[in-house]
Amino acid sequence: MQLLLIVALAAAAAATLYALVRGVIGMANGSGQLASARSQSLMQKRVAYQAIAILVAGVIMAAGRA
Repeated sequence: MQLLLIVALAAAAAATLYALVRGVIGMANGSGQLASARSQSLMQKRVAYQAIAILVAGVIMAAGRA
């Protein structure tokens, strides 16, 4: 179970990093309405992935105490 949670945490962290890098690259390259909408979408995904990572880290910490 612990290994599964660690893999889930690593996946959430990797997804967060991917969304962050894509957003920064898109912001640096593009301008205009379409780029703005894409940037906003990537930011929302990044925040969601971060929330998942925080929840999984909390579960790992709670499981370690039990």
